Amino acid sequence: MRLQYSPEIRIILIPCTGRVDILHLLKAFEGGADAVFVAGCLEGECHYLTGNIQARKRVAKLKKDFEQMGLEPERLEMFNLSAAEGARFAAIAQEMAERAYKLGPSPVKPEQRKAWLAAQAQASAG
Repeated sequence: MRLQYSPEIRIILIPCTGRVDILHLLKAFEGGADAVFVAGCLEGECHYLTGNIQARKRVAKLKKDFEQMGLEPERLEMFNLSAAEGARFAAIAQEMAERAYKLGPSPVKPEQRKAWLAAQAQASAG
């Protein structure tokens, strides 16, 4: 079975989501990502004991910070799944891609965001 998801998805492999720092997430947005998701082990099943719990806390903190900065917190998400759940991973990837399309370009990219907002306004008016 070959699973498919949006070709815009970029996967970065790391040994444990506990290694994901807030700076890594911010750099992804700075590098042009419109949405980012972290896929970690099921809770309680982390090989490194609490890596996925630490990652969840970091993601939650950054989502709160996004809200205070005026960015949509929906652009960032954490999911827990098993390595055997390929179909679920593909569904999550597709969900996040659709979420990014709906939210439009990140406000970190002002020129693209401005053009997208203008196109949205024109579509609503016409």
